[in-house]
Amino acid sequence: MKKFDVIIIGAGPAGIFAGIELVRAGKNVCILEKGRSINKRKCLAGEQSVSCVGCNPCDIMSGWGGAGAFSDGKMTLTTAFGGVLDEYIGKQELQRLIEYIDNIYVEFGAPDRVFGSEPAEKIRELKRKATAAELQFLEARIRHLGTDNCMKILKRMYDYLEKNSSINCLCAAKEIVVADNKVVGVRLEDGRELYAEYVIAAPGREGAEWFSKEATKLNLTMTSNAVDIGVRVELPAVVLEDITEVVYESKLIYHTKTFDDEVRTFCMNPYGAVVTENTNGLITVNGHSYAEKRTDNTNFALLVSKKFTEPFKEPIKYGKEVAGLANLIGGGVIVQRLGDLLSGRRSTPERIKRGMVTPTLASATPGDLSLVLPYRHLTAIIEMLAAMDKLAPGVNSKHTLLYGVEVKFYSNRLQLTNKLETQVSNLFAVGDGAGVTRGLAQASAAGVLVATEIISR
Repeated sequence: MKKFDVIIIGAGPAGIFAGIELVRAGKNVCILEKGRSINKRKCLAGEQSVSCVGCNPCDIMSGWGGAGAFSDGKMTLTTAFGGVLDEYIGKQELQRLIEYIDNIYVEFGAPDRVFGSEPAEKIRELKRKATAAELQFLEARIRHLGTDNCMKILKRMYDYLEKNSSINCLCAAKEIVVADNKVVGVRLEDGRELYAEYVIAAPGREGAEWFSKEATKLNLTMTSNAVDIGVRVELPAVVLEDITEVVYESKLIYHTKTFDDEVRTFCMNPYGAVVTENTNGLITVNGHSYAEKRTDNTNFALLVSKKFTEPFKEPIKYGKEVAGLANLIGGGVIVQRLGDLLSGRRSTPERIKRGMVTPTLASATPGDLSLVLPYRHLTAIIEMLAAMDKLAPGVNSKHTLLYGVEVKFYSNRLQLTNKLETQVSNLFAVGDGAGVTRGLAQASAAGVLVATEIISR
């Protein structure tokens, strides 16, 4: 019988940072990851600019480093967005944890530069212009790792933890084992059982649905999170250069005139590339940018947030149904010129070729997003682009490309203590898959928070 002090399910940032903190305290740690190790993660579609070939498990969504391993690695050093961890521990403590994990990233090779630290008058001017356009501009200091650097940092973390803990890749957890309302271990897909006094569930976005089912089996109290559905926008980098050179990523929030729905920018990638993601066969869109190479384009997501009320309890399923329409119609991701969308016609390869923006995702199918996105979401996106054009003229150009669908799946949010412990004793839930965080910084901070609590016990 294998017994550990702590078992961590999932090797995304939450799981990795929990592991680092625990092994530095001398704990016997086992890390389970359903995907491949960092050296073996490779997206064939991304490397060869072809449609997704359906690798199982998907190397973009799972593996050491989690779903963010191939992202551009933006560390948002603020409590204003990236999750709701502040609701459990307060903004002051969250900011302290963010600064703590930021130092660890630097220790493992993160670059020195922090965007958003420029002179206050530049930030103030951006906020003034945004306010005039009825956009809320959220300030943030951002440390940009870059996709290439992100992989190097994760490799160093892997090497460190490999020497000091038991790392098990291509090893999926099937079931969390509980006795007398206390966690005792984990049952694996191959039938083996591992035991530990503490279990940290850090399943990430890829494991959100699995963890939701486990929580239901354990009778844990859950509430539905919002579901974010939208598009990835791609345009010439020069259009947003005045913003990205100052803050790198602009966080803009808009409330639509038609429905008063919230739509926001997310994951802005200056001089980056649009990429696909595969979630159990469902192809969605995302974006990357790199530290050492550039394209001529900038891309970002526009996401419409909707929180459903009773009796609806399946936001993940709803998001998958919408994304599934794009897969059904376009065989994967659909791309459309904004001008074609506003004119009520589909984009064709010829119209895309005539445009001023060359798509960085060659495998996207020219099509019509109005056949996929709900009217309410489409209206919000169109209104947001018009508002952004007042801040950065050129955003609302007919040549701007829209890729769909981009969906952010968040697990149902569990009832947790201020130490992120579930209603099962010694079972903790952290990261994006637990519905608590939505980004690199807060996920990492959550891992440290839980590890610190376990060490103190």
